[in-house]
Amino acid sequence: MKAEKVIHMSGKRKRAVARATVKKGKGVVQINRKDLALYTPELAQLRIKEAILLAGDYAKNVDISVTVRGGGWSGQAEAARLSIAKALVALTESLELKKKYLDYDRQLLVADTRYKESRKPGTHSHARKKRQLSFR
Repeated sequence: MKAEKVIHMSGKRKRAVARATVKKGKGVVQINRKDLALYTPELAQLRIKEAILLAGDYAKNVDISVTVRGGGWSGQAEAARLSIAKALVALTESLELKKKYLDYDRQLLVADTRYKESRKPGTHSHARKKRQLSFR
């Protein structure tokens, strides 16, 4: 008996970390055990759908389950779409799909490592904003 192929992939954006599991199935997509159609805000839902819509037929016969923790809604959406795209490329081993993702948006396969710079002592609310000096 041949074991079913299951792919686990992670994606990061800012402080958000997403872990995607992709396996053969009926095309069900869940984010934090919630169906993608019910995921809010809608902009985040659309951003995640990009990775699935670009995959086309590859994504129709697989179940995708994503767990996202940390960060805000935007970072979580970016991390989720990154993990989904990476997992679909790993499952299908398709160079055509990989090229399609890279041509559309490089952030679908390559993590954006930027995140908020930490606040320094002696500053106001921001990392580089110093107190104003007066020479009068």
